[in-house]
Amino acid sequence: MELPPVTKRGGSSESGGSESGAEEKGCSRTRFEYFGWVYHLGTNSIGREFCRLRFLYIRGKYVMMYKRDPHETPGIKPIRRGVVGNTLMVEELGRRRVNDGDLYVIRFYNRLDEEKKGEIACATAGETRKWMEAFEHAKQQAEYELSQGSTRNRLSVEDEIDLEGRRPRVRRYAHDLKKLIRIGHGPETLVKRSSNLGRHQRPSEFMEGDAADAVEAHEWRCVRTVNGVRIFEDVSDHKPLSKTVLVKAVGVVVASPDTVFEVVLNLDRLRRYEWDSLTGDLEIVDSINGHSDVVYGSYDPRSLSSQKLMCCSYRWQSKRDFIFSRQWFRGQDGTYTILQFPAIHKKRPTKSGHRRIKINPSSWEIRNLRGLAGSSGDRCLVTHMLEIDSGGWFKWKCYQCSKFEKSIPYALLNQVSGLKAYISANPALTCESSTTLVDTKTSDVSGSISEFEDAEVAEEFYDAIADDSSSSSDDDEEDSDAELDSKGQRVKLKNVSWAIASLALKAKKAMEANNELDLKVDPVNLDSSEFCGSMQKGKGEGDSNCWTSPSGAGFKIRGKTYLKDSAKVAGGDPLLKLIAVDWFKLETSRSKVALHPKCLVQSEAGKKLPFILVVNLQVPAKPNYSLVLYYAADRPVNKNSLLGKFIDGNDAFRDARFKLIPSIVQGYWMVKRAVGSKACLLGKAVTCHYLRQDNFLEIDVDIGSSSVARSIIGLVLGYVTSLVVDLAILIEGREEKELPEYILGTVRLNKVRVDTAVPLDN
Repeated sequence: MELPPVTKRGGSSESGGSESGAEEKGCSRTRFEYFGWVYHLGTNSIGREFCRLRFLYIRGKYVMMYKRDPHETPGIKPIRRGVVGNTLMVEELGRRRVNDGDLYVIRFYNRLDEEKKGEIACATAGETRKWMEAFEHAKQQAEYELSQGSTRNRLSVEDEIDLEGRRPRVRRYAHDLKKLIRIGHGPETLVKRSSNLGRHQRPSEFMEGDAADAVEAHEWRCVRTVNGVRIFEDVSDHKPLSKTVLVKAVGVVVASPDTVFEVVLNLDRLRRYEWDSLTGDLEIVDSINGHSDVVYGSYDPRSLSSQKLMCCSYRWQSKRDFIFSRQWFRGQDGTYTILQFPAIHKKRPTKSGHRRIKINPSSWEIRNLRGLAGSSGDRCLVTHMLEIDSGGWFKWKCYQCSKFEKSIPYALLNQVSGLKAYISANPALTCESSTTLVDTKTSDVSGSISEFEDAEVAEEFYDAIADDSSSSSDDDEEDSDAELDSKGQRVKLKNVSWAIASLALKAKKAMEANNELDLKVDPVNLDSSEFCGSMQKGKGEGDSNCWTSPSGAGFKIRGKTYLKDSAKVAGGDPLLKLIAVDWFKLETSRSKVALHPKCLVQSEAGKKLPFILVVNLQVPAKPNYSLVLYYAADRPVNKNSLLGKFIDGNDAFRDARFKLIPSIVQGYWMVKRAVGSKACLLGKAVTCHYLRQDNFLEIDVDIGSSSVARSIIGLVLGYVTSLVVDLAILIEGREEKELPEYILGTVRLNKVRVDTAVPLDN
C-alpha cells in the first residue's frame, strides 16, 4: 500500500480546503461550504487497511465524498454521502506514519456510541485544524436546524451507521435517540463562538490568546535583545541556592502558527541546517503516539567552548549525542505547545566516539497574533523556554563574559532568531499554506447537494467515511486521476458562523447581577462539616493530600465589555460552595456516581440541599481514578437564569458552555507549560456525559476520550505529589446580557497522593 500522491508546492505536500458562504434564496438560514482533498483511512470489507485520496465536500450539515473534484468534473456522483449530527465529536489523533509519509489524523465518533467512528487525514497540522473547524460549523448548522423543530431534520439523525470501515449496517432506534438529543429551550443551542477560519475575523478574535486566564506565577525580565529576539529570565521568588533558572527567547515570526509548528517539528536535515545551529542532526527513534515521539541527535561542539551552563558538566569530547522525548498539542485558542524532555532509550546506546549528554528541558509555544490592533497578515509569537544551570547564568550576568555566547543554552535560545530569519528568507513556506477566498455565489455542485437534501432519509456522516466498497479497477483509476488541481489553491472558510449564529441570538431577559439563585427563598446553612468525602479538607497551607476552596481572584473571566474590547477581569467569590471531594480508584471508569448509595447526594443531608452540581473528573490510569467535586447552592436555582438553562438544557448547549480554567500554583515548570492556564471548553475537548435528576446535575468528564488529554494527565500524575493545582468552573457568557461572567466554583488540590484513593464498590 503506497501513499496516494498529491500536488507538491514549495517542496512539501499538502491537502487543501476551500470555502464559500451563501445565503439561500427564499430561506432564512445561511449555509457555508468547505471542500478539498483529504486522505480517507479505514478498513475494507475483507479487513485490509486502505489510505486513499478523496475530495470531501461540506455544505451546511451535509457531507459528500468524491473520487474527483466535482468542480473539474461536472455531473460526477458522490461515492459516499451523509449528514453531520449534533452528537458528532471530532478528535485530533496527531501524526501517524503511513508507509513513507506522515499524516495528521482526525477521528470522528458519535458521543452516544463511540464504536461508531471513522478517520480522515491531512498532510499538515494546519489543514487538520481547518477541517476540524469546518465540521464544527456543520455541527452548528445541525443543532440550529434541530432547534427549529423540523420533522425532516429530526429524521436525518435517527439513522446510525456502523463506522468500523465495512459496509454500513443501518440500525434504527429513533425513539430512544429523540430522548437523548431532544432540544431544550430553542435557538440558544447554536450560540457558539465563531471559529478561527478565514481572514475576516472580529478585532478581538485572537485576543484570548494574549494572556492566561489565571494569574501567572512567573515574573520575566528582559536581559538582552539579539537579532530582534528578546531574551528573558524568570526573577519571581528566586532562591539563591537554586541549581537551575528559567530563561526564554521571544520573537515575532511573520507566518502562521501552522507554518512555524511544521518547521519546528520537521527533522529534515537539509531544512534544519538552515536555521538550527545546534540540533540539526536529528532522527526519530520511536513514535509513542500521534502527539509524542523520541528523538536522537548529535552535534559537533568545536564551536562551543562553555559547558558550564548545562544542567551537568562533562569533559571535552570530539562529538556529543543526546536523546529527548517530545510532546506536542494545540490548544482551543490555536496555540501550539511542544515540550522536550531529556530521555533514554534502549534502541540508542552511546555511540563510539561520542559523549552522551543530557539536553536542557525546554518548551516551544507558538501563538497567533493575527487579529490584533495594527497587525496584518499572518504573524505569531514564538517563545522558546528552557531550564539551565544557575551558576553559569548568574556569572555571565554579573561579568558579561563572552563565554555565554559559546554555550549550548545560548545556541538553543538563538533557535528563535534562526527560525525567524529562515522563514523570512523562504516565502514559499508561507505560500504553501496560503488560501484564496471563493466567491459567495452557489457552487456548481449545489444541484447534486440539493438532490441529497431532498432525500427521504439521510444517513449519518460516519457512513461517508467508514465504508470502502470501491473495486480494484476503481482504485487503479483513482491513483492516476484523484490528484489535486494544478493550481493547488487552498481556501479558508469565510467567517460565516456568526451569520448562522445570529439567527439564534435573540433578545432575552437581562441577567441581573445576582439572579442565578432565587433570592426570594431563605438560604439554607451549608456547613461542610455535615458532608464527608474521601479526601480531607485542608486546614492550613502547609497541609498536603487535601482540598480547599480558594477565591476566584486568581482567575480572569470575561468582563461586562468583553464583546467590545475583550477585557477580562478578576473573578469574584464562587456562586456555589464546595462542600466535599471524593478521590476514588476503580478498575474501569465510572459514570453516574451520584446514584451510588454511598454518594453524598444520596445522603439525608444531601437530599435536603436545594441544588448540587457534581463534577466527576475521570482520570485514565492503571487503575482508573475519579475526582468527584460536590458544589452546593444555598437557594434554589432561578430557571430563567443562565445557570438554570445550563442545568435543564440539552447536552449540546452544555458542551458549548461548560468551561474550566486550570492553574498550577506550585510545581515543576514543564507541567505548568503542559497544563497551561487558558480556559477550556470541556465539551469540545473531551466527551462529557450529563445526568439530571432530582436536586442535582452530574457532569462526567471523560479525560481519556482525548489522546492529548491522556498525554497531559499522564505527565501530571508523575508529579502530582508536588503539585498545588487550582481549578475554576464556569458557564461561558456569550451575549452582552450574560456578561460579566461569574465563577461557578473553585477547588485547590494540594499535593494529592494517588495511593490514598479509596475503592468505589459496585
